[in-house]
Amino acid sequence: MRVLAIDQGTSATKAVVFDDALGIVCEIDVPLTGQRFDGDAVEQDPLLLWDSVVRAGREALAAAGAAVDCVGVGNQGETVLGWRRSTGEPVTTAVVWQDGRSAAVTHRLRDHSDELQQISGLPLDPYFAGPKIAWVAENLLTAEQQVDPDIVVTTIDAWVLHRLCGQYVTDASTASRTMLLDLEELAWSGRAADFFGIDLSRQPRVVACDDTLGITEAFGPRLPVTGIIVDQQAALYAQGCLTAGEAKCTFGTGAFLLTNLGPTPTRSKQGLSTSVAWMLRDGVTTYCADGQVFTVGAAISWLERIGLIASPNDIDRLGLSVADSGGVAFIPSLAGVGAPYWDSGARGAFTGLSLSSGSEQLVRAVGEGIAAQVALLVRSIETDLGRPLQSLRVDGGITQSTLIMQRQADLLGTSVEVYPFTCATALGVAAMALRGHFGAGAEQVVVNGWRATQVFEPAVSDDERHALLADWESALNATLATSRTTPTLGSPS
Repeated sequence: MRVLAIDQGTSATKAVVFDDALGIVCEIDVPLTGQRFDGDAVEQDPLLLWDSVVRAGREALAAAGAAVDCVGVGNQGETVLGWRRSTGEPVTTAVVWQDGRSAAVTHRLRDHSDELQQISGLPLDPYFAGPKIAWVAENLLTAEQQVDPDIVVTTIDAWVLHRLCGQYVTDASTASRTMLLDLEELAWSGRAADFFGIDLSRQPRVVACDDTLGITEAFGPRLPVTGIIVDQQAALYAQGCLTAGEAKCTFGTGAFLLTNLGPTPTRSKQGLSTSVAWMLRDGVTTYCADGQVFTVGAAISWLERIGLIASPNDIDRLGLSVADSGGVAFIPSLAGVGAPYWDSGARGAFTGLSLSSGSEQLVRAVGEGIAAQVALLVRSIETDLGRPLQSLRVDGGITQSTLIMQRQADLLGTSVEVYPFTCATALGVAAMALRGHFGAGAEQVVVNGWRATQVFEPAVSDDERHALLADWESALNATLATSRTTPTLGSPS
Protein backbone atom coordinates (compact mmCIF):
# COMPACT_ATOMS: atom_id res chain seq x y z
CA MET A 1 0.00 0.00 0.00
CA ARG A 2 1.56 3.25 -1.19
CA VAL A 3 0.07 6.70 -1.62
CA LEU A 4 1.21 9.87 -3.39
CA ALA A 5 0.36 13.10 -1.56
CA ILE A 6 0.53 16.43 -3.39
CA ASP A 7 0.82 19.45 -1.11
CA GLN A 8 0.42 22.49 -3.33
CA GLY A 9 1.64 25.38 -1.18
CA THR A 10 2.37 29.08 -1.47
CA SER A 11 6.10 28.89 -2.12
CA ALA A 12 6.51 25.31 -3.38
CA THR A 13 4.72 22.13 -4.36
CA LYS A 14 5.70 19.12 -2.28
CA ALA A 15 5.09 15.56 -3.45
CA VAL A 16 5.58 12.73 -0.96
CA VAL A 17 5.21 8.98 -1.42
CA PHE A 18 4.32 7.12 1.79
CA ASP A 19 4.49 3.36 2.34
CA ASP A 20 1.99 1.15 4.18
CA ALA A 21 3.30 2.32 7.57
CA LEU A 22 3.21 5.90 6.29
CA GLY A 23 6.96 6.07 6.32
CA ILE A 24 8.36 8.51 3.77
CA VAL A 25 9.58 6.66 0.69
CA CYS A 26 10.60 9.88 -1.05
CA GLU A 27 9.93 13.60 -0.86
CA ILE A 28 10.23 16.08 -3.71
CA ASP A 29 10.00 19.88 -3.39
CA VAL A 30 9.56 22.04 -6.47
CA PRO A 31 9.87 25.77 -5.70
CA LEU A 32 7.17 28.01 -7.10
CA THR A 33 8.40 30.71 -9.47
CA GLY A 34 6.47 33.45 -11.23
CA GLN A 35 5.30 35.23 -8.08
CA ARG A 36 4.59 38.96 -8.08
CA PHE A 37 4.45 41.33 -5.11
CA ASP A 38 3.23 44.86 -5.77
CA GLY A 39 1.66 46.79 -2.93
CA ASP A 40 -1.44 44.88 -1.88
CA ALA A 41 -1.13 42.56 -4.90
CA VAL A 42 0.28 39.06 -4.40
CA GLU A 43 -0.03 36.89 -7.52
CA GLN A 44 1.25 33.64 -8.97
CA ASP A 45 1.52 32.40 -12.53
CA PRO A 46 -1.02 29.54 -12.59
CA LEU A 47 0.69 27.66 -15.42
CA LEU A 48 3.97 27.64 -13.52
CA LEU A 49 2.02 26.48 -10.46
CA TRP A 50 0.49 23.63 -12.50
CA ASP A 51 3.89 22.71 -13.89
CA SER A 52 5.21 22.44 -10.32
CA VAL A 53 2.39 20.02 -9.44
CA VAL A 54 3.10 17.79 -12.45
CA ARG A 55 6.85 17.91 -12.02
CA ALA A 56 6.74 17.17 -8.30
CA GLY A 57 4.37 14.24 -8.77
CA ARG A 58 6.32 12.71 -11.65
CA GLU A 59 9.68 13.07 -9.87
CA ALA A 60 8.26 11.54 -6.69
CA LEU A 61 6.88 8.52 -8.53
CA ALA A 62 10.17 8.05 -10.35
CA ALA A 63 12.12 8.27 -7.09
CA ALA A 64 9.76 5.86 -5.33
CA GLY A 65 10.67 3.11 -7.78
CA ALA A 66 7.40 1.22 -7.27
CA ALA A 67 3.72 1.65 -8.06
CA VAL A 68 1.41 3.63 -5.80
CA ASP A 69 -2.27 2.93 -5.20
CA CYS A 70 -3.82 6.40 -5.12
CA VAL A 71 -3.15 10.12 -4.92
CA GLY A 72 -4.43 12.88 -2.63
CA VAL A 73 -4.25 16.64 -3.18
CA GLY A 74 -3.88 19.49 -0.69
CA ASN A 75 -4.21 23.17 -1.54
CA GLN A 76 -3.58 26.72 -0.38
CA GLY A 77 -7.19 27.34 0.65
CA GLU A 78 -7.93 30.97 -0.14
CA THR A 79 -6.03 31.46 -3.42
CA VAL A 80 -8.33 31.99 -6.44
CA LEU A 81 -8.17 32.39 -10.22
CA GLY A 82 -10.37 32.72 -13.28
CA TRP A 83 -10.31 29.93 -15.86
CA ARG A 84 -12.16 28.33 -18.76
CA ARG A 85 -13.97 25.09 -17.86
CA SER A 86 -13.98 23.67 -21.38
CA THR A 87 -10.20 23.72 -21.69
CA GLY A 88 -8.81 24.35 -18.19
CA GLU A 89 -7.02 27.41 -19.58
CA PRO A 90 -6.43 30.13 -16.96
CA VAL A 91 -7.69 33.58 -17.93
CA THR A 92 -6.29 35.44 -14.91
CA THR A 93 -3.31 35.16 -12.64
CA ALA A 94 -3.72 33.27 -9.38
CA VAL A 95 -4.61 35.81 -6.68
CA VAL A 96 -2.88 34.52 -3.56
CA TRP A 97 -4.41 34.32 -0.09
CA GLN A 98 -2.09 37.16 1.04
CA ASP A 99 -3.49 39.52 -1.61
CA GLY A 100 -5.38 42.44 -0.05
CA ARG A 101 -7.01 44.11 -3.04
CA SER A 102 -10.47 42.72 -2.29
CA ALA A 103 -10.65 45.14 0.66
CA ALA A 104 -12.88 47.22 -1.62
CA VAL A 105 -15.38 44.33 -1.65
CA THR A 106 -15.34 43.81 2.11
CA HIS A 107 -15.64 47.55 2.72
CA ARG A 108 -18.89 47.84 0.78
CA LEU A 109 -20.31 44.80 2.62
CA ARG A 110 -19.34 45.94 6.12
CA ASP A 111 -23.00 46.46 7.12
CA HIS A 112 -23.62 42.75 6.42
CA SER A 113 -20.53 41.43 8.24
CA ASP A 114 -22.45 39.95 11.19
CA GLU A 115 -24.85 38.03 8.96
CA LEU A 116 -22.04 36.77 6.75
CA GLN A 117 -20.11 35.56 9.77
CA GLN A 118 -23.19 33.79 11.12
CA ILE A 119 -23.64 32.00 7.79
CA SER A 120 -20.03 31.14 7.07
CA GLY A 121 -18.27 31.28 10.45
CA LEU A 122 -15.70 33.67 8.94
CA PRO A 123 -15.10 37.34 9.69
CA LEU A 124 -15.51 39.61 6.69
CA ASP A 125 -11.94 40.08 5.48
CA PRO A 126 -10.00 40.15 2.18
CA TYR A 127 -8.08 37.08 3.37
CA PHE A 128 -10.94 34.75 2.50
CA ALA A 129 -11.74 33.45 -0.97
CA GLY A 130 -15.27 34.86 -1.45
CA PRO A 131 -14.17 38.50 -1.51
CA LYS A 132 -11.31 37.54 -3.84
CA ILE A 133 -13.67 35.69 -6.21
CA ALA A 134 -15.89 38.78 -6.40
CA TRP A 135 -12.91 41.10 -6.88
CA VAL A 136 -11.33 38.97 -9.60
CA ALA A 137 -14.64 38.75 -11.48
CA GLU A 138 -15.06 42.51 -11.30
CA ASN A 139 -11.49 43.57 -12.01
CA LEU A 140 -9.56 40.88 -13.90
CA LEU A 141 -12.25 39.59 -16.26
CA THR A 142 -13.33 41.48 -19.36
CA ALA A 143 -16.98 42.40 -19.82
CA GLU A 144 -17.36 39.50 -22.26
CA GLN A 145 -15.73 37.04 -19.85
CA GLN A 146 -17.98 38.14 -16.99
CA VAL A 147 -21.07 36.87 -18.86
CA ASP A 148 -19.43 33.86 -20.51
CA PRO A 149 -20.78 30.73 -18.72
CA ASP A 150 -17.58 28.86 -19.60
CA ILE A 151 -15.50 31.28 -17.50
CA VAL A 152 -15.45 30.55 -13.77
CA VAL A 153 -13.62 32.07 -10.82
CA THR A 154 -12.89 29.53 -8.08
CA THR A 155 -10.45 28.50 -5.40
CA ILE A 156 -7.36 27.05 -7.00
CA ASP A 157 -8.07 23.45 -5.92
CA ALA A 158 -11.04 23.24 -8.30
CA TRP A 159 -8.80 24.21 -11.21
CA VAL A 160 -6.02 21.76 -10.25
CA LEU A 161 -8.50 18.90 -9.77
CA HIS A 162 -10.18 19.68 -13.11
CA ARG A 163 -6.82 19.44 -14.84
CA LEU A 164 -5.95 16.26 -12.97
CA CYS A 165 -9.10 14.22 -13.51
CA GLY A 166 -11.72 16.33 -15.30
CA GLN A 167 -13.98 16.85 -12.29
CA TYR A 168 -15.42 20.21 -11.23
CA VAL A 169 -15.41 19.93 -7.44
CA THR A 170 -14.06 21.40 -4.23
CA ASP A 171 -13.95 19.73 -0.83
CA ALA A 172 -15.93 20.98 2.16
CA SER A 173 -12.88 22.16 4.11
CA THR A 174 -11.75 24.37 1.22
CA ALA A 175 -15.30 25.55 0.51
CA SER A 176 -15.61 26.63 4.12
CA ARG A 177 -12.76 29.12 3.55
CA THR A 178 -14.73 31.11 0.96
CA MET A 179 -17.45 32.83 3.10
CA LEU A 180 -19.95 31.20 0.71
CA LEU A 181 -20.59 27.89 2.53
CA ASP A 182 -23.38 27.55 5.09
CA LEU A 183 -21.63 25.83 8.00
CA GLU A 184 -24.74 24.06 9.25
CA GLU A 185 -26.06 22.97 5.86
CA LEU A 186 -22.60 22.23 4.41
CA ALA A 187 -23.85 23.65 1.11
CA TRP A 188 -23.37 26.87 -0.82
CA SER A 189 -25.38 29.73 0.68
CA GLY A 190 -27.51 31.67 -1.78
CA ARG A 191 -27.79 34.52 0.71
CA ALA A 192 -24.01 34.87 1.06
CA ALA A 193 -23.51 34.58 -2.69
CA ASP A 194 -26.05 37.37 -3.30
CA PHE A 195 -24.09 39.71 -1.04
CA PHE A 196 -20.95 39.11 -3.10
CA GLY A 197 -22.71 39.04 -6.46
CA ILE A 198 -21.46 35.51 -7.14
CA ASP A 199 -23.40 33.09 -9.35
CA LEU A 200 -23.43 29.79 -7.46
CA SER A 201 -24.32 27.85 -10.62
CA ARG A 202 -20.76 28.55 -11.73
CA GLN A 203 -19.17 27.29 -8.50
CA PRO A 204 -17.92 23.69 -8.14
CA ARG A 205 -19.78 20.87 -6.41
CA VAL A 206 -18.87 20.41 -2.74
CA VAL A 207 -17.67 16.90 -1.85
CA ALA A 208 -16.24 15.03 1.14
CA CYS A 209 -12.52 15.08 1.86
CA ASP A 210 -12.25 11.31 1.32
CA ASP A 211 -14.31 11.24 -1.87
CA THR A 212 -13.21 9.26 -4.94
CA LEU A 213 -13.05 11.77 -7.77
CA GLY A 214 -11.68 10.02 -10.83
CA ILE A 215 -8.51 8.93 -12.59
CA THR A 216 -5.49 11.08 -13.42
CA GLU A 217 -2.67 10.37 -15.86
CA ALA A 218 -0.89 13.65 -15.14
CA PHE A 219 1.92 11.88 -13.29
CA GLY A 220 2.39 9.07 -15.82
CA PRO A 221 0.54 5.96 -14.59
CA ARG A 222 -3.22 5.94 -14.19
CA LEU A 223 -4.01 6.76 -10.55
CA PRO A 224 -7.30 7.25 -8.70
CA VAL A 225 -7.65 10.65 -6.99
CA THR A 226 -9.24 9.74 -3.67
CA GLY A 227 -8.54 12.53 -1.17
CA ILE A 228 -8.71 16.35 -1.14
CA ILE A 229 -8.37 18.71 1.81
CA VAL A 230 -7.17 22.24 2.52
CA ASP A 231 -3.60 22.45 3.80
CA GLN A 232 -4.03 23.55 7.42
CA GLN A 233 -6.84 21.13 8.17
CA ALA A 234 -4.70 18.35 6.71
CA ALA A 235 -1.96 19.24 9.20
CA LEU A 236 -4.49 19.29 12.07
CA TYR A 237 -5.51 15.73 11.18
CA ALA A 238 -1.95 14.49 10.71
CA GLN A 239 -0.93 15.75 14.14
CA GLY A 240 -3.65 13.70 15.78
CA CYS A 241 -5.76 16.64 16.95
CA LEU A 242 -8.92 14.55 16.73
CA THR A 243 -10.51 15.56 20.04
CA ALA A 244 -12.20 18.87 20.77
CA GLY A 245 -9.73 21.27 22.40
CA GLU A 246 -6.58 19.84 20.81
CA ALA A 247 -4.61 22.40 18.81
CA LYS A 248 -1.72 22.73 16.40
CA CYS A 249 0.15 25.60 14.79
CA THR A 250 1.90 25.31 11.44
CA PHE A 251 4.79 27.73 10.98
CA GLY A 252 5.23 28.19 7.25
CA THR A 253 4.79 31.22 5.00
CA GLY A 254 2.35 32.28 7.70
CA ALA A 255 1.51 30.77 11.07
CA PHE A 256 -1.82 28.97 11.26
CA LEU A 257 -3.32 27.98 14.59
CA LEU A 258 -6.20 25.49 14.46
CA THR A 259 -8.18 23.96 17.31
CA ASN A 260 -10.55 21.02 16.96
CA LEU A 261 -14.12 22.02 17.90
CA GLY A 262 -15.71 18.59 17.45
CA PRO A 263 -19.05 18.17 15.60
CA THR A 264 -20.48 21.62 16.44
CA PRO A 265 -19.61 24.76 14.42
CA THR A 266 -19.38 27.06 17.44
CA ARG A 267 -18.86 30.69 16.40
CA SER A 268 -15.96 32.49 18.05
CA LYS A 269 -16.59 35.47 20.31
CA GLN A 270 -12.91 36.45 20.12
CA GLY A 271 -12.54 37.25 16.43
CA LEU A 272 -11.40 33.80 15.29
CA SER A 273 -12.70 31.88 12.28
CA THR A 274 -14.83 28.75 12.37
CA SER A 275 -14.65 26.36 9.43
CA VAL A 276 -14.86 22.72 8.44
CA ALA A 277 -11.87 20.70 9.59
CA TRP A 278 -12.92 17.68 7.51
CA MET A 279 -16.14 16.21 6.15
CA LEU A 280 -16.12 12.46 5.54
CA ARG A 281 -18.26 10.28 3.31
CA ASP A 282 -19.69 8.45 6.32
CA GLY A 283 -21.47 11.63 7.36
CA VAL A 284 -19.04 12.69 10.10
CA THR A 285 -18.09 16.37 10.02
CA THR A 286 -15.56 17.95 12.36
CA TYR A 287 -15.15 21.70 12.75
CA CYS A 288 -12.24 23.86 13.84
CA ALA A 289 -11.48 27.36 15.07
CA ASP A 290 -8.49 29.09 13.57
CA GLY A 291 -6.40 32.20 13.59
CA GLN A 292 -3.47 33.21 11.47
CA VAL A 293 -0.33 35.35 11.31
CA PHE A 294 -0.01 36.19 7.65
CA THR A 295 3.75 36.79 7.48
CA VAL A 296 6.02 34.41 9.38
CA GLY A 297 8.28 32.57 6.96
CA ALA A 298 7.45 35.46 4.63
CA ALA A 299 8.84 37.89 7.23
CA ILE A 300 12.05 35.89 7.46
CA SER A 301 12.31 35.85 3.66
CA TRP A 302 11.85 39.63 3.78
CA LEU A 303 14.78 39.90 6.19
CA GLU A 304 16.86 38.01 3.62
CA ARG A 305 15.71 40.27 0.77
CA ILE A 306 16.72 43.43 2.61
CA GLY A 307 20.07 41.91 3.62
CA LEU A 308 19.58 41.79 7.38
CA ILE A 309 20.19 38.03 7.39
CA ALA A 310 21.88 35.71 4.90
CA SER A 311 19.70 32.65 5.62
CA PRO A 312 16.94 31.54 8.02
CA ASN A 313 19.65 29.99 10.21
CA ASP A 314 20.65 33.54 11.15
CA ILE A 315 17.48 33.92 13.22
CA ASP A 316 19.10 31.74 15.88
CA ARG A 317 22.72 32.58 15.14
CA LEU A 318 22.17 36.31 15.53
CA GLY A 319 19.12 36.34 17.77
CA LEU A 320 20.58 34.05 20.41
CA SER A 321 23.87 35.95 20.47
CA VAL A 322 22.21 38.65 22.61
CA ALA A 323 20.34 38.26 25.88
CA ASP A 324 17.29 40.22 24.71
CA SER A 325 16.06 42.55 22.00
CA GLY A 326 17.15 45.68 23.85
CA GLY A 327 13.61 47.00 23.95
CA VAL A 328 12.98 46.51 20.22
CA ALA A 329 9.64 44.96 19.24
CA PHE A 330 8.67 43.69 15.78
CA ILE A 331 5.08 43.60 14.49
CA PRO A 332 4.94 40.97 11.70
CA SER A 333 1.97 42.53 9.88
CA LEU A 334 3.68 42.89 6.51
CA ALA A 335 0.50 41.79 4.71
CA GLY A 336 -2.12 43.05 7.17
CA VAL A 337 -3.18 41.44 10.43
CA GLY A 338 -5.74 38.67 10.77
CA ALA A 339 -7.38 37.28 13.88
CA PRO A 340 -8.33 38.59 16.31
CA TYR A 341 -7.99 42.18 14.99
CA TRP A 342 -8.74 41.80 11.25
CA ASP A 343 -7.09 44.93 9.93
CA SER A 344 -6.15 44.44 6.29
CA GLY A 345 -4.58 47.90 6.20
CA ALA A 346 -2.11 47.18 9.00
CA ARG A 347 1.58 47.22 8.23
CA GLY A 348 4.61 45.75 9.96
CA ALA A 349 6.88 47.79 12.17
CA PHE A 350 9.92 47.85 14.41
CA THR A 351 9.38 49.88 17.57
CA GLY A 352 11.66 50.83 20.45
CA LEU A 353 14.68 51.45 18.25
CA SER A 354 17.66 53.30 19.70
CA LEU A 355 21.23 54.09 18.71
CA SER A 356 22.32 50.90 20.48
CA SER A 357 20.01 48.70 18.39
CA GLY A 358 21.95 46.38 16.11
CA SER A 359 21.11 43.63 13.66
CA GLU A 360 21.17 41.09 16.50
CA GLN A 361 18.46 42.93 18.42
CA LEU A 362 16.33 43.41 15.30
CA VAL A 363 16.59 39.75 14.32
CA ARG A 364 15.76 38.63 17.86
CA ALA A 365 12.76 40.98 17.86
CA VAL A 366 11.46 39.36 14.67
CA GLY A 367 11.53 35.90 16.24
CA GLU A 368 9.92 37.15 19.43
CA GLY A 369 7.26 39.07 17.51
CA ILE A 370 6.21 35.98 15.59
CA ALA A 371 5.82 34.03 18.84
CA ALA A 372 3.92 36.91 20.48
CA GLN A 373 1.32 37.17 17.74
CA VAL A 374 0.72 33.41 17.89
CA ALA A 375 0.37 33.73 21.68
CA LEU A 376 -2.45 36.26 21.17
CA LEU A 377 -4.25 33.73 18.98
CA VAL A 378 -3.87 31.04 21.63
CA ARG A 379 -5.25 33.41 24.25
CA SER A 380 -8.30 34.01 22.05
CA ILE A 381 -8.87 30.29 21.57
CA GLU A 382 -8.51 29.63 25.29
CA THR A 383 -11.08 32.33 26.03
CA ASP A 384 -13.53 30.77 23.56
CA LEU A 385 -12.93 27.28 25.00
CA GLY A 386 -13.11 28.50 28.59
CA ARG A 387 -9.96 26.58 29.50
CA PRO A 388 -6.23 26.68 28.72
CA LEU A 389 -4.61 24.46 26.12
CA GLN A 390 -2.76 21.52 27.64
CA SER A 391 -0.07 21.80 24.97
CA LEU A 392 0.47 23.14 21.48
CA ARG A 393 1.64 20.86 18.68
CA VAL A 394 3.73 22.64 16.06
CA ASP A 395 5.09 21.82 12.62
CA GLY A 396 6.78 23.58 9.73
CA GLY A 397 10.32 24.66 8.91
CA ILE A 398 10.42 27.48 11.45
CA THR A 399 10.03 24.97 14.30
CA GLN A 400 13.77 24.40 13.80
CA SER A 401 14.37 27.79 15.44
CA THR A 402 15.17 27.37 19.13
CA LEU A 403 14.67 31.11 19.64
CA ILE A 404 11.11 31.16 18.31
CA MET A 405 9.99 27.87 19.85
CA GLN A 406 11.35 28.68 23.31
CA ARG A 407 9.78 32.12 23.20
CA GLN A 408 6.53 30.46 22.15
CA ALA A 409 6.54 28.19 25.21
CA ASP A 410 7.45 31.12 27.47
CA LEU A 411 4.58 33.27 26.19
CA LEU A 412 2.04 30.43 26.28
CA GLY A 413 2.96 29.07 29.70
CA THR A 414 2.54 25.54 28.34
CA SER A 415 4.61 22.96 26.49
CA VAL A 416 5.27 23.26 22.76
CA GLU A 417 5.60 19.85 21.07
CA VAL A 418 7.51 19.76 17.77
CA TYR A 419 6.01 17.35 15.26
CA PRO A 420 8.55 14.75 14.05
CA PHE A 421 7.76 15.08 10.33
CA THR A 422 8.53 17.98 8.03
CA CYS A 423 5.48 17.26 5.91
CA ALA A 424 2.45 17.22 8.22
CA THR A 425 0.19 18.63 5.51
CA ALA A 426 1.20 15.93 3.03
CA LEU A 427 0.62 13.29 5.70
CA GLY A 428 -2.91 14.56 6.30
CA VAL A 429 -3.56 14.56 2.56
CA ALA A 430 -2.28 10.98 2.39
CA ALA A 431 -4.63 9.99 5.21
CA MET A 432 -7.67 11.24 3.29
CA ALA A 433 -6.51 9.51 0.10
CA LEU A 434 -6.02 6.20 1.95
CA ARG A 435 -9.44 6.48 3.54
CA GLY A 436 -11.02 7.28 0.19
CA HIS A 437 -9.32 4.37 -1.58
CA PHE A 438 -9.28 1.62 1.06
CA GLY A 439 -12.10 2.68 3.38
CA ALA A 440 -12.40 3.93 6.94
CA GLY A 441 -9.57 2.84 9.20
CA ALA A 442 -6.87 2.74 6.53
CA GLU A 443 -5.78 6.23 7.54
CA GLN A 444 -5.33 5.59 11.26
CA VAL A 445 -1.65 4.80 10.93
CA VAL A 446 -1.18 8.52 10.26
CA VAL A 447 -2.14 9.70 13.73
CA ASN A 448 -1.26 6.74 15.94
CA GLY A 449 1.90 6.67 17.97
CA TRP A 450 3.82 9.74 16.87
CA ARG A 451 6.15 11.32 19.42
CA ALA A 452 7.50 14.87 19.51
CA THR A 453 11.11 15.27 18.42
CA GLN A 454 11.53 18.10 20.91
CA VAL A 455 9.43 19.63 23.67
CA PHE A 456 9.95 23.22 24.78
CA GLU A 457 8.81 24.02 28.31
CA PRO A 458 8.20 27.51 29.74
CA ALA A 459 11.31 28.99 31.31
CA VAL A 460 9.85 32.20 32.76
CA SER A 461 7.45 32.93 35.62
CA ASP A 462 3.81 33.72 35.03
CA ASP A 463 4.39 37.35 36.03
CA GLU A 464 7.21 37.68 33.52
CA ARG A 465 5.15 35.98 30.83
CA HIS A 466 2.24 38.37 31.32
CA ALA A 467 4.59 41.38 31.29
CA LEU A 468 6.36 40.26 28.10
CA LEU A 469 3.10 39.74 26.25
CA ALA A 470 1.59 42.98 27.55
CA ASP A 471 4.60 44.98 26.38
CA TRP A 472 4.45 43.45 22.91
CA GLU A 473 0.67 43.91 22.68
CA SER A 474 1.11 47.61 23.54
CA ALA A 475 3.53 47.94 20.62
CA LEU A 476 1.04 46.14 18.36
CA ASN A 477 -1.84 48.42 19.37
CA ALA A 478 0.28 51.51 18.81
CA THR A 479 1.18 50.28 15.35
CA LEU A 480 -2.40 49.40 14.45
CA ALA A 481 -3.52 52.86 15.50
CA THR A 482 -1.50 54.28 12.60
CA SER A 483 -2.95 51.94 9.95
CA ARG A 484 -5.57 52.98 7.43
CA THR A 485 -8.35 51.72 9.68
CA THR A 486 -8.64 51.59 13.43
CA PRO A 487 -9.35 47.97 14.40
CA THR A 488 -11.64 46.78 17.12
CA LEU A 489 -10.97 43.38 18.67
CA GLY A 490 -13.04 40.77 16.86
CA SER A 491 -14.52 43.25 14.39
CA PRO A 492 -13.42 42.89 10.75
CA SER A 493 -12.43 45.99 8.86
